[in-house]
Amino acid sequence: MTLHLQAPWLEFDLGAPLQVLSWAPHGAGYQRTSRILWRQVRNADLPEGFDVGDWLRTELIARRALDCVCMLTSRDVSAHHVAQAQVDGVTAVAVATVGLSNAERVGHRVDRSGRDWNRDLAQDLRTRLGTINIALRLDAPLSQTGLLEAQSIAAQARTTAIMDAGHLLPDGAGRATGTGTDCIAMAAPEGMNDYAGLHTAIGEAIGRAVLEAVGAGARAWQATIGQISGG
Repeated sequence: MTLHLQAPWLEFDLGAPLQVLSWAPHGAGYQRTSRILWRQVRNADLPEGFDVGDWLRTELIARRALDCVCMLTSRDVSAHHVAQAQVDGVTAVAVATVGLSNAERVGHRVDRSGRDWNRDLAQDLRTRLGTINIALRLDAPLSQTGLLEAQSIAAQARTTAIMDAGHLLPDGAGRATGTGTDCIAMAAPEGMNDYAGLHTAIGEAIGRAVLEAVGAGARAWQATIGQISGG
């Protein structure tokens, strides 16, 4: 497992082709690949009506990475955080980029209809905007069912880390639980194990790694950018 940073790209080399489950803009669903990528963008790069999927495909062809899973973020990809957890012989490695400026609380939506986009575009969007993108590599074989449950544990850990960070939404809506554009890509060898819940070593390892990586990312975002109400 290695990471390669070459802004605006961040590449997580999984070390071998693995099954990956995600809802990423490129390579969504169950895929088999040896790498997960982040592509950093600015809002100005993606105007209204722009075909993001076609543009990203062209970018990946130029990088010879069409076979990858790729996520998009406006968070600075150099501000990534890595955490590893080992539990009863199971190793989980999480890589996360965390931005909270489009934070949301589950069951609620922030009213952004009055947002001054012209003002925001005049600012440094590389650091002001972001999302939560997580890639996690397991060394424990899982079935597609097991990989789906592993996804749910990673999402639970993401939410816990963001709630622990205490990012408050505007208008007294409470603590954020994530952002409106989060993505998780879960990678593991193929196997017959259908179980990756909280009572398993796999679930514990996933939870620890994601909690640490996302928690560190949230704290770094708050320390350098701060609590930007509705931003």
